[in-house]
Amino acid sequence: MRRQGVSAVRGARRRSAAVLVLAAAGLAVAGCSAPPKPEVTFYAAGHSVAVRPTQHCDENVENCSADPDAAAVLRVPAGRPLQISVDDGVAATPWQVVFRYRVPGGERVDGRSEVFAPDKQFAYTLRLPEEGAQLETVEVHQFGAVLFQRVDGGIDFPTRATWVLSVDDRDDRG
Repeated sequence: MRRQGVSAVRGARRRSAAVLVLAAAGLAVAGCSAPPKPEVTFYAAGHSVAVRPTQHCDENVENCSADPDAAAVLRVPAGRPLQISVDDGVAATPWQVVFRYRVPGGERVDGRSEVFAPDKQFAYTLRLPEEGAQLETVEVHQFGAVLFQRVDGGIDFPTRATWVLSVDDRDDRG
């Protein structure tokens, strides 16, 4: 009977060791997978869309990847605001909203928000400065941790990641 008990203990040890090896292998594989990329949420006229970055690099603006299919479309009626919420990972760095709109006469105007300091701004409401203007495109730019000196003495902040929204501007009356 004692022989059977020793054999059972050895078998249990082998099974435990096998389980530990499999668990360690699972953790190693899970540790190698990239963390999910941050999302930006756009909200207007009662609808929202969460957007993945179309371009994303590490904090040193290296090791970049592109996903052109990540751009999204959202209906934003003329004269209505667009609310933008950024993921904690975006808000932890400097970021900015870049946009284009069309005035009632048809002229296109480019604009941008201020650059938001790290951990100070998690959302932004974009209100166009001209009555009846129609938003066309919006991009959220996350800046990297490196700076580049320009030839003219200025400094460039390279864009680390970009989230793109195209605006559906169909007329409600149509």
